[in-house]
Amino acid sequence: MMKRKNTAILYILGIFLIPMVSVGNKPTRISVSNLRDKIAGEWIGQMIGNIYGLPHECKYINEPGAEKWPYGYSKNLDKLKKFDGAFSDDDTDVEYMYLLQMKKSGPEPSYGQLREAWMYHINDRVWLANRGALGLMHFGYTPPFTGSKELNPHWYQIDPQLINEIWAVTAPGMINYAASKSDWAARITSDDWGVEPTIFYGAMYSAAYFEKDIKKLIEIGLKALPVNGRFLATAKDMIALHAKYPTDWKAARKEMAQKYYIDEPDMTKTIWNANLNGACAVLAMLYGEGNFQRTLDFSCAIGFDCDNQAATVAGLMGVINGMKGLPENLYLPIDGWKMPFNDKYINITRYDLPDGKISEMIDQTLKTTIELVVSKGGKLSGKPGSEVLTINPEAVFNAPVEFCLGPLPQMETGKPVDYNFYTPANKMYNWSLIAGKLPEGLTFTKGKLTGTPSVPGYSKITLLLENGKDKITRDFNLLVRSANFASTADTILANVRQLNEAVLDSCWYTFGKSMYAKNVNVINDGKTSGAGSVFYSLAAKSKIPKVDYYGYGWKTPQKISMMALHTGCLEEFGGWFTSLNVQYQNEAGKWTPVEKLTITPALPATDIVFFQPHFVEYVISFPPLETKAIRIIGDTKIQDHWNKYTKHVSGFTSVTELSVYH
Repeated sequence: MMKRKNTAILYILGIFLIPMVSVGNKPTRISVSNLRDKIAGEWIGQMIGNIYGLPHECKYINEPGAEKWPYGYSKNLDKLKKFDGAFSDDDTDVEYMYLLQMKKSGPEPSYGQLREAWMYHINDRVWLANRGALGLMHFGYTPPFTGSKELNPHWYQIDPQLINEIWAVTAPGMINYAASKSDWAARITSDDWGVEPTIFYGAMYSAAYFEKDIKKLIEIGLKALPVNGRFLATAKDMIALHAKYPTDWKAARKEMAQKYYIDEPDMTKTIWNANLNGACAVLAMLYGEGNFQRTLDFSCAIGFDCDNQAATVAGLMGVINGMKGLPENLYLPIDGWKMPFNDKYINITRYDLPDGKISEMIDQTLKTTIELVVSKGGKLSGKPGSEVLTINPEAVFNAPVEFCLGPLPQMETGKPVDYNFYTPANKMYNWSLIAGKLPEGLTFTKGKLTGTPSVPGYSKITLLLENGKDKITRDFNLLVRSANFASTADTILANVRQLNEAVLDSCWYTFGKSMYAKNVNVINDGKTSGAGSVFYSLAAKSKIPKVDYYGYGWKTPQKISMMALHTGCLEEFGGWFTSLNVQYQNEAGKWTPVEKLTITPALPATDIVFFQPHFVEYVISFPPLETKAIRIIGDTKIQDHWNKYTKHVSGFTSVTELSVYH
């Protein structure tokens, strides 16, 4: 059965199974002046937490930070002086970028619009799931496929919970809306339980406009989580640990770290794990007991990727207490400053993202919030200077109408197909085939492609997607292949046949070691993901580019007109081809270049890491030929990297499968 392991199967844990948080059906009211104060508290709180937490980032792993509080800004005090204001980091800059997109496109921008912003503004200083998503965007995919477990091997990392608070900040008192929209946005980079802490924060941020008690807010966050989700159980575990050790945070932290870091399964064991760091934040909030400074220090001392917890929790405390409730010494740390962080937000991280006045960022957020609330059944009333915003707490988030672009079905003649063009973001809309002819043997109904194709070749079709108001169309070029016969090869050809595990161990690699296959034999086993699926041609410690090749040999000649390279996970310092060609053995046994080949999609036009996608397929077509041996061959390159050991590793490539077709 040719059945895509659809992101939708996992994605459904998000938007459509988020429990409805009971908030009553009475409209909620807040004065615009109070609303602005809380928005200001959130932005300033996040900046405080981010800058305060940065010196402690990933410093406390085996043991917590010392209880020498308050920590203060430490070395970042010099940076605050240098920039004469707050400076950007990934805990605030993506949200600032999102705010500008809402200003440009309205309070409900599409995945496509956010993707364009990512590709334009972000070309450095992203890691893990964010980097994986960016590479897939440049490859041509859109969310939620950019965060899919099948394509983004960092789907479980911390990334979404530190860049998506803005969606809930602009949805005061609209808890269900905020949770669903946070889930939707989190799937730009992540999947499954990796998005659950983001949902949790989204509900709490929205509720914090009207609820000050931190324990009640945590309960509201829990109610927004999938009922069988991992993070719900984890957060409840943190509540139990706090009850068990009400005055001993280190004992609670020790048990938490043992269960969610030390004993974490190999494939998801990292210090950036979303579930682990979400657990750290829950402990920080519980032991902080609603005190801003105390909560901030706990967020740092509990450790792991703690600047993110510090920023997110401080932002939440800012919503709860408003600007008036933030410690003045933390937003006016430099003599002579009269306004919070001197009213400056200096961009040092994102391409062509403007420096901002913090007061203008707050005003724009306020304007966007009012626009969104009114569009969702709310109302702005009152005289200038004393306006009141009435909020519809039952507001619902419906994703914009758009095609979500990911891998097209990998179809072979004679094999059944069950493929969804839709994801839960657009499943509820109306799908129609309006032009073109489907491959022989297939049918299209309500966004689903089913049947058994019988004839190889390309078929161009046009689909219509509409919701009764908005209507869009898009062309798709479907490929049916003949049967893949790579598994019939008598010989697997490769210049590197064994993974040098000693070299791997000396690198800064970012996946569980069980991901990596020990030898090249996995490239024709039909497995493109999971443990043991990825072969790295990592062979030596000398820092040199090299040529890699992979191919097959048969005892008898084979007719071949197509190959497909399915890449694996990549590292920050390498793993991809910078050029790609095909060679075959002629009758004299000499390797000969294949002429007139086409690679679809083309390799990235640059070898910069941010353009390289994880787990994608390149289809290589050429005029039919007959040969006993064929191979792909290309150049590899090693990127400069901060890890001193990685600087002495040879070039390598990452492959899961190499398919061959008549």
